[in-house]
Amino acid sequence: MTINAVLFDLDGTLLDTANDLGRALNFVLKQKNMPECAPELFRVGASHGSKVLLELGFGERLIEHDFEELKSLFLHFYQENICHHTCFFPGVEKLLHTLNEQDIPWGIVTNKPGHLTDRLLPNFELFQHSKINISGDTLEKAKPHPEPLLHASQHMNVDPSKTLYVGDAERDIKAANAANMTSVLASYGYISEHDTPDTWNADFSIENALDVLSVFS
Repeated sequence: MTINAVLFDLDGTLLDTANDLGRALNFVLKQKNMPECAPELFRVGASHGSKVLLELGFGERLIEHDFEELKSLFLHFYQENICHHTCFFPGVEKLLHTLNEQDIPWGIVTNKPGHLTDRLLPNFELFQHSKINISGDTLEKAKPHPEPLLHASQHMNVDPSKTLYVGDAERDIKAANAANMTSVLASYGYISEHDTPDTWNADFSIENALDVLSVFS
C-alpha cells in the first residue's frame, strides 16, 4: 500500500486527555452539589465533547440545570487546566518521530474547538511538525463530514486515496471512508461497551499507535 500522508484525530488517538476532561466535569458537578463522576465513566465519553460528558455526569438531573451555564463552566475550567494530566498514548511519540524521519507528512483533524486545540498543542513539542491542524470549527463542516479531511489532504498536496486517517470514534471512520482515505481505528482509544466498532467498516484496527506503521510497511 502506498501511503503518502497520515492524518490523526486528537483526543483518544494521539493524546490521552480523559483525566483533564474528567477534572473539568467533576469541577462542574461539585459546583452543583452533585457526586463526582468516576474515571471509568467519564473516560469513555472523552472523545465526544462537553455535551456528552455533562450528560454522563448529570444523568437525568441535567434537565434541572441551565445547560449553557454548565457548558460555560466546563469549558472555562478545562481551558485554564488543559494539560495537567494529558499525555501521549503509548507509541505515539515513536510513531511521530518515525514519520518525521521517513519524511511522511502528517497532520491533525479534530472536532475539538479551535481555541482549545490551540491552547493544548503547544504543550507538546512534537506537534510543531504537524503540517496542518484542523479543529471542529475551522470549516463549516466537521466530522463525520469528509470536508475537514479533504481540506487537510489538499493543503498537504497529497491524494486522499494515499492518505491514512486514524481515529477512535465512529465519526472518524465515517469521515475517512467518505473521503476515500484508508481508515484506521485506534481501538486503544475511548471506545465504550455500548459502541459497536465492528460495524464501523474501518479498513484496519490497531491496538497501539505504532501499529500504524504496519499498515503501510
